[in-house]
Amino acid sequence: MTSPRGVSPIASNDSNGRLVLASESPRRKALLAQAGVAPDEIHAAAIDESPLKGELPREHALRLAAEKARAVAVKHPGMLVLAADTVVACGRRILPKAEDAEAVSACLKLLSGRQHRVLTAIAVAAPGEKIRTRIVVTAVVFRRLTETEIETYVQSREGEGKAGGYAIQGRAEMFVRRINGSYSNVVGLPLAETVALLRGCGFGC
Repeated sequence: MTSPRGVSPIASNDSNGRLVLASESPRRKALLAQAGVAPDEIHAAAIDESPLKGELPREHALRLAAEKARAVAVKHPGMLVLAADTVVACGRRILPKAEDAEAVSACLKLLSGRQHRVLTAIAVAAPGEKIRTRIVVTAVVFRRLTETEIETYVQSREGEGKAGGYAIQGRAEMFVRRINGSYSNVVGLPLAETVALLRGCGFGC
């Protein structure tokens, strides 16, 4: 993992102050807007997001964020590219991005009454520089959920397409008993660390 500390800022004309967000997530775009950052372009990276055999959650998130940044940077030379990957993990187990009702239900049953971790890796590809990455980990504890609560949430379809099968900024916030760390990280993008990484690459925000 690399760090923006001690790295000379990129000259402003290297990227012309232009930013590509390598994600179509409306949540990440909205979070950036809260920080006053508006991407000039949005270009989702089409990569295989399957975990490698034996890959741990931290390594998985960092690898995917860097691969997303790299894949999009090739198509946007001369621009800064911001990518991210969020993983929900119980111990060493990586929970899937829940694609249907059955997967959402399975995730919630696993998370019910337990602590889990939300890891978001962010990566910035800058012209003439190595990809820089950061990872933020937030601990989240769910209260014990009833079968009715799980079924009602599943029927809302809010958890479909979400890592771990839930969206904390929606109805699932009522499931949370305790959170230790960055809330925006759980939503999908740790704002403080993202802004620091962009600034370290010479982006004005």
